Amino acid sequence: MKNMIASLSPSATKMIRMDHTHVLATFHKYRVDTPPEQKRALVNTICLALEIHAQLEEEIFYPAMRSVDPDLVDKSVPEHNEMRRLIGILRDKSPGDPSYDRTLMELMRDVIRHVADEETMLLPDAERVLADRLDELGARMTRRRMQLAAPRAGEIALNTVRAFPGAMLAIGGVLILGAFVAARAFTRPEPALSATALRRRLLPPARRVKALAHRTARAMT
Repeated sequence: MKNMIASLSPSATKMIRMDHTHVLATFHKYRVDTPPEQKRALVNTICLALEIHAQLEEEIFYPAMRSVDPDLVDKSVPEHNEMRRLIGILRDKSPGDPSYDRTLMELMRDVIRHVADEETMLLPDAERVLADRLDELGARMTRRRMQLAAPRAGEIALNTVRAFPGAMLAIGGVLILGAFVAARAFTRPEPALSATALRRRLLPPARRVKALAHRTARAMT
């Protein structure tokens, strides 16, 4: 399984850029006149993506950069902490709160600055000084991402359906959840499962999730 993850994983810097693109694209779906339930789903999607992204960087990528130069990531961790502060405020507010949109826009500005710093300075530095380690770091980050996301797979799928309504996106939510259910199975410290045994394990949860997605899609139409 480790070999399969390693072969499918992007390099660490490609993964970080992909995370940046995903979060910024989700930000741009947010509008002041978006319905409250969809606002909440978009914000939940953004916040969870940022939390997982920051944890991956702090646990794996930043220590690798510090091993080359202790000063390379000094600015990044305080920026993560400020993002976490704003995420906490958003989670405590209702989308109907007058300051909800303003807080989300403040988070968006901070993330854009952070992304600009990393993509113009930190990531090019990493590709210069860690060139021979980026694939290995990417595989470690992929495995850790699975561990962090698997327990929240249902939340991720439901937010996807609510944030991007439509039957096709409901199916997309099921696929996302199925991937994370598989990730949970892959990251458990158990003996390796045969393909047949793995299919039997994953089929009942997948059916339940599909039914949930269809019910959610019908409720929103």
